Amino acid sequence: MADADKKVIELFYDTISPYSWIAFEVLCRYRSRWNIDLRLRPFSLAAVVTETGNSPPGRVPAKLKWMGKDLMRQAYFYKIPFRGRKDPNNDMANKHNINVMLLLTAVTMDCPQHLESLTRELWLRFWSREEDITQPASLEAAATAAGIPADQTAALLAKLQDQTVKARLTKTTQEALRHGAFGAPTIVAHVGGKPHMYWGSDRFLLIADLLGEEWLGPLTELAHL
Repeated sequence: MADADKKVIELFYDTISPYSWIAFEVLCRYRSRWNIDLRLRPFSLAAVVTETGNSPPGRVPAKLKWMGKDLMRQAYFYKIPFRGRKDPNNDMANKHNINVMLLLTAVTMDCPQHLESLTRELWLRFWSREEDITQPASLEAAATAAGIPADQTAALLAKLQDQTVKARLTKTTQEALRHGAFGAPTIVAHVGGKPHMYWGSDRFLLIADLLGEEWLGPLTELAHL
C-alpha cells in the first residue's frame, strides 16, 4: 500500500511511443516534488489501438512531419536525448515488437526495482541511438546496461513466451482500456478515491491542479539522463 499522504499516479506506456518517454521522465522528476506514488505500467499500445479503432499518427504524412518537429522541441525543453529515427514508420513496424513489453512485464513481476532503469535504457536504444530492441542479444544488452545481473537477465528472457507474463501484459492493457485509454501515454491520477485519466505528455499543468501541487517546469536538474 502507498503511504497515506501520497496520491497514486499510474503511467501506462509502451516504449514504441516517444511521447510516453517524455511523460515518463517528467513524472519521475516530479515523484518527490509532488509526493506521489508513481506506478509504471507497461502495456501494449498495439492492442489498445486495435481495441479502440484508433489510427497511429504516423499514417498521416502531415502529422508525422509535424510530430518530428514537436518531439524535438519537447526533447530540447525537457532535456531528453530524443533524436528520432530516419525511417520511423518502418522502424516502429520492424525494429520494435511485443517482446519489449513482455520483458518489461516480466521485470514488473520478478524484479520491479529494475523497471525504471530498463525502461529508460530501451528508450535510449530505440529513440536516441537508433539501435535494435527486438533481438534477444539487444534485449540482453539493454538489461545489462540497466544494471540487471546476467543470471537474472537470462531468466527474464526465458519468460518472454511464458503464458503468465503474457496474461499479465493483457491484464494491464485491459485495465488501461477500462480507464478509457486510446493511446499512449495514458496517465491515471487517483485522487479522492476516483481515477482521473489524462492522455499525452502535455497535461502536467492539469495534473498539478488536480493534485493541488505546483507545476515548476521541466525540472531538468532532476534528470536521470
